[in-house]
Amino acid sequence: MSASTSTSTFSRTATRTVALAMLSFAVTATGARAAAAQAPATTALKVGDIAPDFTVTSVTAAGTDAKPFKLSEHKGETVVLAFFPKARTSGCTMQMHAYRDKYSQVFMGGRKVTLVGVSTDVDSSLVSWARDDKLPFHFAADVDRKVGIAYGASMGTGFHKRHLYVIDPSGKIAYIATPFLQASEEAYTNLGSAISQAGGTK
Repeated sequence: MSASTSTSTFSRTATRTVALAMLSFAVTATGARAAAAQAPATTALKVGDIAPDFTVTSVTAAGTDAKPFKLSEHKGETVVLAFFPKARTSGCTMQMHAYRDKYSQVFMGGRKVTLVGVSTDVDSSLVSWARDDKLPFHFAADVDRKVGIAYGASMGTGFHKRHLYVIDPSGKIAYIATPFLQASEEAYTNLGSAISQAGGTK
């Protein structure tokens, strides 16, 4: 093989290698952009922000509510959104039992305060749990995780994180606990204080 032939072969091989590398980079970049476009945006909410509005199927121990829960329709009252992973699990049962047992003290017995436990469970599971455990507040069946995504409690898959928000009567976020420490007595004391202050009773 002559020197010129060898050089030409090398040149063609090098060109193909560079072209393949560029193609691989382009495919990878395109895939990364597509993944980024599909990934839900995380929301870093803070105290003082207007709480994102939403509509979701809600339930109580009596059954599925005839009308979905729409946050903006509850202005004039304090709303507590308590995101939790899964009904009937040990940590979530501890948390909801504490809410039940402290309902009159922390949540003022539901007077101008609406507590909504939010998980990815279906409404029938939440109804049966509320009934069996005598939980006197609302639950939201966020099965498509849209509420969790809006409040940073979900990345679009899996269970919700244990996040909690107190929303004041004007619709602004007054208190955030991320995570809410369900085994800490201080967490409930702080929550009760935040609810009272949000409602203007202190």
